Amino acid sequence: MSNIPLAALIGALVFLILLSAFFSAAEIGMMTLNRHRLRHLADAGHRPARLAQRLLERPDRLLGLILLGNNFANIAASSVATVIALHVYGEPAIGAAAFLLTFVVLVFAEVAPKTFAALHPERMAFPAVYVLRPLLTLLYPFVWLVNVIANRLLLLVGINVQQRPIERLTTEELKALVHEAGAFMPASHQEMLLAILELEHIAVEDVMVPRGRIEGIDLEAEWADVLEQLTAARHTRLPIYRGSLDQVVGLVHLRKVLNLMREGTLDRNSFAQSLAEPYYVPQGTSLTKQLLNFKQAGRRIGLVVDEYGEIQGLVTMDDILEEIVGDFRAKAVGESEGIRAAEDGSYIVRGSVGLRDLNRHLGWGLPTDESRTLNGLILEYLEDIPEPGTSLMLNGYTVEILRTRGTAVDTARIRRAEAPAPPPSEQTPA
Repeated sequence: MSNIPLAALIGALVFLILLSAFFSAAEIGMMTLNRHRLRHLADAGHRPARLAQRLLERPDRLLGLILLGNNFANIAASSVATVIALHVYGEPAIGAAAFLLTFVVLVFAEVAPKTFAALHPERMAFPAVYVLRPLLTLLYPFVWLVNVIANRLLLLVGINVQQRPIERLTTEELKALVHEAGAFMPASHQEMLLAILELEHIAVEDVMVPRGRIEGIDLEAEWADVLEQLTAARHTRLPIYRGSLDQVVGLVHLRKVLNLMREGTLDRNSFAQSLAEPYYVPQGTSLTKQLLNFKQAGRRIGLVVDEYGEIQGLVTMDDILEEIVGDFRAKAVGESEGIRAAEDGSYIVRGSVGLRDLNRHLGWGLPTDESRTLNGLILEYLEDIPEPGTSLMLNGYTVEILRTRGTAVDTARIRRAEAPAPPPSEQTPA
């Protein structure tokens, strides 16, 4: 190389450093690509994404190619730098040239390009595939040889590169992806997706209508009373029982009743024949499972039973959907959720109101881990049946018992506890 002009050597050194920077950036850019976004772009017909996806199908070959090119560029740059040092200052300058080249390569061919690629992987990886793809074809024999040796070494420690682990996302990882969507997804859509992911952790007993609030019809009551209940019903589907709710004989759809009324054939017998078989749901069933069960059975309402087969409540398709999209049903005439706002800013709440309904309606954070209703939460906290006028603090909320009925809290007043005022700061006299 003694006859090569100095300018040509310097140009070659700059080119080799840039080549090393390219391979360094390509390595980080390809390896940090978002695989889910890459798959989406590839399915949408994005050519660079398709090429990148093919290269990443065999990461051992891709890394072999990149490291082959990177090491060649670095070693060649070291040789050229040595020749330049001999040209200019002679043998004493070789050590200084090695130190200077190490610094230049570290900054301009490693740290800077890799940092850029890590921050903007697509901007680096997608253009790079048009270079890496033909290079892999051209240098395939060398890449194959390197891979064979490296893969044999990995087999000695029990690693088979042909058996790639299947990428699976946990529920928490999916939640993180939804949160990271940020401005690319409306907040309402994020909330619905997160609610869907939470359905698996919510049981039907958490959202069911408690037994005490189930509206049903006693088939053994006077026929005039049955007709009055039918005409005043606030729901389209009702459980029908004999004597007590423990003896459910079926479910009625008011549309069938209206058809019988229009035909003039509605009587106790035709009414009993119009009933559908009751549908029972174990109270520990997750909402995800129950949603699928409703779809498979073609039902929209089910009676929730415990391990002894006793009816504990009632769950509908709407109750599950409300966990996803929020309260979407218009309140029927005369319907009361058991929550009433008072003039002083507090709320008068019936003890039978579910804690999840209370939290959703008022945006509160009462604990729902152990108890399902406000009455259950109060009794669990006090471990006794409170007298009217009893006050307690629950998770940052002041609760005052207004009325009890038998062994349960009938009505309570709840308000968010005010944060204590900070102590006045001491002032030193001027």
